[in-house]
Amino acid sequence: MKTYELILPCHFGLEAVTKREITELGYETTEVIDGRVSFLGDADAIARANVFLRTAERVLLKVGSFRAESWEELFQGTRALPWEAFLPKDASFWVTKASSIKSKLFSTRDIQSIMKKAMVARMGEYYHESWFEEHGAKYPVRAFLHKDLVTVCLDTSGESLHKRGYRLKMGKAPITETLAAALILLTGWRADRPFLDPMCGSGTFPIEAAMLAANIAPGMDRAFLSEAWENLIPKKLWYDVLEEANELVNRELLRNGVDASGKRVDIQGYDIDPEIIRVCRENAERAGVEKLIHFQTRDVAELSHHGRGGTLLTNPPYGERIEDKRNLPMFYTELREGFEGLDHWNMHLITAWEDAQRYLGKADKNRKIYNGMMKTYLYSYRAKA
Repeated sequence: MKTYELILPCHFGLEAVTKREITELGYETTEVIDGRVSFLGDADAIARANVFLRTAERVLLKVGSFRAESWEELFQGTRALPWEAFLPKDASFWVTKASSIKSKLFSTRDIQSIMKKAMVARMGEYYHESWFEEHGAKYPVRAFLHKDLVTVCLDTSGESLHKRGYRLKMGKAPITETLAAALILLTGWRADRPFLDPMCGSGTFPIEAAMLAANIAPGMDRAFLSEAWENLIPKKLWYDVLEEANELVNRELLRNGVDASGKRVDIQGYDIDPEIIRVCRENAERAGVEKLIHFQTRDVAELSHHGRGGTLLTNPPYGERIEDKRNLPMFYTELREGFEGLDHWNMHLITAWEDAQRYLGKADKNRKIYNGMMKTYLYSYRAKA
């Protein structure tokens, strides 16, 4: 089976988590740069990466790369790529997105237009056609220009991988499923320990934790654009990968919420808004993990938990979209006081509020992470001896 270079966009600052996921899936990474991790894999790897990876935003199949400092070089470089090896004659193809950083070519609309013309020219030469109806499967192209190096990829995922299919309703300032999963993995939480989000919004952190506990592959219940690429990925591969994912799910845990040792999984989510708690329960039911999570209406000032040695992970307000910053000192103080009352817990929170440590205390570790284009910090507090 042919081997491809696959590129996985991910959150800036969390590349190491995605790299670890790739390794655990059985592949070896070839490059790690800001916001992207690459590895080599065949058609089976494309399907498995889409279905199993929790932290990648997309799975991109690299078509090729070249240098371009002029529009003519962009046209000729794109035209020189072996498009006929990837696109059938009836393919629907277009440059869905182009980005340019520190490159002489920076007009994304012009980049998209010129690359499309070059692709048509190459396809025309191969298929001896001057016009393509493009009524077949969709093959969206993504181009990245960085310091005049053009990297050209096909998007195998379609919709972003954070769209698992369970979160039809959201609260204010939601965190994406891929970022939530990455942060849970970063904390090192294990399913035999308590997990709590005291400001759970639409329930993303608890739901992703429950999916991890039950070993539910995040892409099991959604479709991918490349399922229609039968010229590159045989349909049987998708069935095989989904069968693999189904066999790995811990059905016993999902039925009764108890692990192999007889211990009940303890995952909880609190929010002050009873309506958003109803949304959490609906989302958890769609994800199939409703029996693993206890949601309840509770103010952060009432934060408590009877368990020992758990993980608190949350995405608190930071004054940008939820409430005025004047309320934040009291809010973060209440969070700190609640954490101090827990028995040997670790606390991790992601926030853009720069004064957070003033009221939480100095973090044992802080990590800069980009939530989309917003710079945030993950503050981590270890259990006190």
